[in-house]
Amino acid sequence: MPKMDFMTTTTPSPARNRRSCVDGLVSPKRLGVGGFTLVELMIGSTLGAFILAAVLSTFLFMGRSGANVQNYNDMEAQARKALEVFAQDTRQASGVVWSDANTVALTVGTLSVTYQYNPTARRFARQEAVTATGTINSTRVLVTGITTFAFSAYNISGNSVPISTAAERTAANGTTKQLQISLEASRTSTTVVAATNTVLSARFVLRNKRVTA
Repeated sequence: MPKMDFMTTTTPSPARNRRSCVDGLVSPKRLGVGGFTLVELMIGSTLGAFILAAVLSTFLFMGRSGANVQNYNDMEAQARKALEVFAQDTRQASGVVWSDANTVALTVGTLSVTYQYNPTARRFARQEAVTATGTINSTRVLVTGITTFAFSAYNISGNSVPISTAAERTAANGTTKQLQISLEASRTSTTVVAATNTVLSARFVLRNKRVTA
């Protein structure tokens, strides 16, 4: 009878593999199993919190900067337009009437154009009326959010004309040859520091008004 050879296959025991891992033959981590330790999770959470805080801070900073830029642009646009309108009326004016330190009426052709600063409403406005009838044609707010405002009057020699009292304003009606305005406006938004804008106009000459020194 012929002799038969048998082949034997040996399969390593998982328990022996684990022991080999402990003995340093393979990585100490269990084979085929993945995960994070508590320390890794804590480190990852901390890093994520720092990154999120940085992103939020950047977003808030950009939002505040944008709001401030918008406030400055708004104030600049208002002030520039107000000075253009005031300069045009002043240069054409042939007469001046001071009602108080914050109100002046200019005679422009057949119109009476009144410029007034309202400290309660904090705004500078222009009102146009027909001189003969007093009919108001329009009222226009030029600048809002004003914190300080002042009219300045000068005679033909460039000297300052006082307009503080009623008597001074009556005298100034005939001697005023140049006008100047100065103001400071402010804008605020939620969580944004107030933005301020200071304006000092040039001296505008009343070219059509006849005065004496």
